Amino acid sequence: MTWSNLGGFVLAVTLGAMVPGPTTALVIRRAALGGARSALPVVLGIEAGLLAWAVAAAAGVAALVAASEAAYTVLRVAGAVVLVVLGVQAWLASRHPAAELPVDEAAVRQNWRRAALSGLLTNLVNPKVAVFMFAFYPQFVPPGSDVLLTTLPLAALQVLIDGGWFMLIAVFVGMARKFFTRERVRRNLERVTGTVLIALGLRLALEKI
Repeated sequence: MTWSNLGGFVLAVTLGAMVPGPTTALVIRRAALGGARSALPVVLGIEAGLLAWAVAAAAGVAALVAASEAAYTVLRVAGAVVLVVLGVQAWLASRHPAAELPVDEAAVRQNWRRAALSGLLTNLVNPKVAVFMFAFYPQFVPPGSDVLLTTLPLAALQVLIDGGWFMLIAVFVGMARKFFTRERVRRNLERVTGTVLIALGLRLALEKI
């Protein structure tokens, strides 16, 4: 790969990371209510899902999703369900006083696992990510080269850029945590985030391939 192609890849994935979507909403909500550190498991889950689709694209699985209406529909419905469930959870959380932070280690681990899973599923069951990977990555694989060995370092680079952008958002949002954790502000944030996630889920459910 030439330096110009690599530069084009970096620019494309950087701009793509900046496009707001359901993953952005998850990171902002988590950082606003718990600080930048609490957003880390969400970001790790998001990037694990992104890496999985990159590997799937290299293996040809993403091509199947892009070409098969049935496979696309299954992922689309699953993705819509995940987003709506996360949105409903945010709305339900807005109806209760802010819970105390877990103090025992087991509870902290469970909270991190749940946060990471929400980020992972949001990317993993999003058919748009699959279609994007299938259309995007082949442009940067030189003819005659090993597709998987070329895709993996590119995917790692994308994960670093994408994850770095989300953590940057988390840091800036986390700096205003005291404001966001005020009870009235927190409830409004939960409702706005929940509404956004539900709306994105419904839009995904109604989309055609």
